[in-house]
Amino acid sequence: MPDLLLELFSEEIPARMQARAADDLKRLVTDGLVEAGLTYASAGAFATPRRLVLTLEGLAGESPTTREERRGPRTDAPEKAIEGFLRGAGVTKDQLEVRPDKKGEVYFAVIERPGRPASEIIAEIVPQVIRTFPWPKSMRWGAGSLRWVRPLHSILCLLSDEAGSQVVPFDVDGIASGDTTEGHRFMAPGRFSVTNFADYETKLKRAKVILRADERAEHIRHDAEQMAFANGMELVEDTGLLAEVAGLVEWPVVLMGEIEDRFLDLPPEVLQTSMREHQKFFSVRNPKTGRIERFVTVANRETADHGATILAGNQKVLSARLSDAAFFWENDLRVARAGMGDWLDGLKAVTFHANLGSQADRVERIAALAREIAPMVGADADMAEEAARIAKADLRSEMVGEFPELQGVMGRYYALAAGRAAEVADAARDHWKPMGQGDEVPTAPVSLAVALADKIDTLTGFWAIDEKPTGSKDPYALRRAALGIVRIVLAGPHRLTLDRFVDAQILRHKIAITRPKVGDDVIDTLEEILGEIAVRGVFGAAFKAVTDRLKDKGEAPAEALRSVGDLLPDLSTDLLAFFHDRLKVHLRDEGIRHDVIDAALSKPPTDDLALVVARARALAGFLATPDGENLVQGYRRAANILTQAEEKDGVEYRFGADPKFAETDEERELFTALSEAEAAITPALASEDFAAAMTHMASLRAPIDAFFEAVQVNSDNQVVRRNRLNLLHRIVETCGAVADLSRLEG
Repeated sequence: MPDLLLELFSEEIPARMQARAADDLKRLVTDGLVEAGLTYASAGAFATPRRLVLTLEGLAGESPTTREERRGPRTDAPEKAIEGFLRGAGVTKDQLEVRPDKKGEVYFAVIERPGRPASEIIAEIVPQVIRTFPWPKSMRWGAGSLRWVRPLHSILCLLSDEAGSQVVPFDVDGIASGDTTEGHRFMAPGRFSVTNFADYETKLKRAKVILRADERAEHIRHDAEQMAFANGMELVEDTGLLAEVAGLVEWPVVLMGEIEDRFLDLPPEVLQTSMREHQKFFSVRNPKTGRIERFVTVANRETADHGATILAGNQKVLSARLSDAAFFWENDLRVARAGMGDWLDGLKAVTFHANLGSQADRVERIAALAREIAPMVGADADMAEEAARIAKADLRSEMVGEFPELQGVMGRYYALAAGRAAEVADAARDHWKPMGQGDEVPTAPVSLAVALADKIDTLTGFWAIDEKPTGSKDPYALRRAALGIVRIVLAGPHRLTLDRFVDAQILRHKIAITRPKVGDDVIDTLEEILGEIAVRGVFGAAFKAVTDRLKDKGEAPAEALRSVGDLLPDLSTDLLAFFHDRLKVHLRDEGIRHDVIDAALSKPPTDDLALVVARARALAGFLATPDGENLVQGYRRAANILTQAEEKDGVEYRFGADPKFAETDEERELFTALSEAEAAITPALASEDFAAAMTHMASLRAPIDAFFEAVQVNSDNQVVRRNRLNLLHRIVETCGAVADLSRLEG
């Protein structure tokens, strides 16, 4: 069976597109081959800055011969119907077979398609793939119509086996396939021929091209680490930059340069970001001082002077870039040391969202909420409010204007320069976290309060103006914000019920939105409700308390007030469901099924996410045991019999079952077992020891199984039947004390 080698050789492919392009090439070609009837043993795709490569091993030499029988119209059908069948089947009338059918004789077309050589199929598929390749951006060049990411120069396409190799002949916009390629642009110019993939990769390396991106990346990492170690330094790990640089070079040559002394006092994050974003340099840190003192650059060629000229040019450009960064840093420090007033005032001119006001408006809301959250997470309320008020100040700084990814990081430096407490400065940095799945969550109390307030304000704001995520669209990263809250709540030692803070912040947004449309009396009433939420914990109780006071005074609630009262609970409930969806995503990585989480969510309070997770983990662990699965089966049997009886009788069996009506030993033993289990489960639930509660439930497995084996629930004696149905209700209630087992699938 032959092997296929395909190379598409072009001008430089942007590094960010290479991995996806290699995957697309493999997918499109292999899908086309399989659809045409060709199988293969394995496939590999590779990319360098100047080429996309596909290799297939064990490709079928030809597609199989196929035979298809297609039933047609009856022999006495109208001529046009028969002609249509002939066109569709691609046969003539004399090729049709006549076969008997229930309703007469019908035509059958027997269509045989002979197998085709692999080279013929490849010659059709590859040109089509090239012409329709899904580049994010592409271009035309010269007088041709072909589009490619950069001008395509040559196509290598070979089929090889033990007997040798042959070119698969085809042409794409004047570019004919062949068996030659090129090596490194400068170090090994000129074309050379190859015979198979092994020969191709060997000759490429001889021509100063490393084909595999992971090999180039490992070469860069190894040489950079060794060079740093030899100079008493350590390489700052940057996997994203490593992957990008590996896509910029075909023959990586690692060089190390020094940063001028005048820039060494810049924050290390500034040096690292500037070098990474502008120059694609790796940072090298002095482990003794923690300062970034050197850099690593990767050239694409070897030189006679061992890179001295390249380094000199890079250092010259780097000095210009770092001079800009130093200018921003010095200007920003002057503003910070003056108290950051200019930046805080400037936030009034920064629109957060057209319907949610400016960043300054947002800061006011976050500060109020952070103050409310602070006691719940062990933070000082004054310090949490202070941190919230300056947390966004660095958005107006010159450094963050140049490098937005440094927001928060620079905020900490500027807060310290302004003389703020370390806890406040840390909150300015950490309130953005977590930014992604692998990012750490804040742990310091003040940082926790501000981070939660920031994310809750974002979510409640967009819920208040009805701009929720839809499908895959989430332009304001609301899913990330909700998942961040979930991770923070679950990681911390403090318990947090979300309803109170969600209700309060939605109301703050509604007050801001409603203010221009209503009188001061309505706003005063809404703010009075806001104060009551802090006392009563939820919007419903706060709203009722305030409206009751209005009624006692003989005043009817205004229409705007009634509208907010009707709308806000629905928004709060909907947002809490959004949190639950993110919670399921988070727990999926632990292997906890979504139905287990649904079962845990059936028990209030559902806004205490830590409590929900504790229930879910206990239930998941219980279900992993034989007792757990069998007890669930017993629960379902009891619930099904009870439901059928209640539907049939039109009554609910919810009253206490009485042991004096028990007729069998198994029945009496179940009464005893339930009483003992309930006595143990109740204090376990009170202390939120759900695992212990589940353990006590497991003790019910044997008596429940024995009961169903020995006892007929629907006895002819109606008193006994009612008592047994009430006993089933007791089983259902006891087994569902931790979670609603009816939500479990299966």
